[in-house]
Amino acid sequence: MKPFPFEYRIAETTEEAVTLLADEGSEAKIIAGGQSLGPMLNYHLVRPDYLIDINRATELNYIVEEGGFLRIGATATEVDIENSALVRQHVPLLVTATTHIGFPSIRHRGTIGGSVAHNDPAAEYPATLLALDAMFDVVSLRGRRTLSATDLFADRFLETTADVDEMIVGVAIPISTPTMRPGFAEFQERAGDFATAGVSTVLTMNEAGNQIVSAAIAAFGGLYPARLRAAEDALAGAEPSVETFSEAAAAVGAEFAVGSDVHGSARYRRRLIEALAKRALAEAAALQPTG
Repeated sequence: MKPFPFEYRIAETTEEAVTLLADEGSEAKIIAGGQSLGPMLNYHLVRPDYLIDINRATELNYIVEEGGFLRIGATATEVDIENSALVRQHVPLLVTATTHIGFPSIRHRGTIGGSVAHNDPAAEYPATLLALDAMFDVVSLRGRRTLSATDLFADRFLETTADVDEMIVGVAIPISTPTMRPGFAEFQERAGDFATAGVSTVLTMNEAGNQIVSAAIAAFGGLYPARLRAAEDALAGAEPSVETFSEAAAAVGAEFAVGSDVHGSARYRRRLIEALAKRALAEAAALQPTG
């Protein structure tokens, strides 16, 4: 299938882009790499009258460390993130998640802003940014505001809570500390496919490394990306062990909202998410997973 006809506009700056958004509202879509929006256009999941290209707005392309945060501009490509020494040093979980996105050709075009804005339930970035407690800057002609990942994604499907005249311009991720340990697990039917399911997690350990102070667990591949708070609460204060992680993974499977589709039943997805959660947690704690 091919997209319906649309008018193509080029924005040279952020201000120009949000002015066009204010003029066209819900009839317009922002495009940068097009790796999220392109398939949605082709499958007629969206039908904008206008596409606003922001690739020339160079102020949106950056990766910097500032004030205890790693800040990434909306048009930074996935391959930029994958190859960034700053990201690898300060937020290694984001690099791991990035390497699971499609193929290198896709990562050379896809941007973090596009993945976030379209919030595909099978995408790696929304869930991973939930686990990392990321914050997002959104702008419009009305001004600028900052939203947490929880507030931006808010159990939405293929959209965020940003208003139709707002554009996501950047993400700020708290820099990881030495006691924060990341874990990631994903299942794809074939290499390069959209994920069937996946789990991103960060365990914050005590100085001795033998007790979990807090946990952040987020899953994708269900109805929408989500943090799994019950499992996180159960891990706080626990000792890392195969048994502890098996119980937490069962809580993840029970809490995560899933549905049935051509790739599997809801029951299958729950079992898959449970297995992936166990693997991600074991990776974070450097334990050998079972099952």
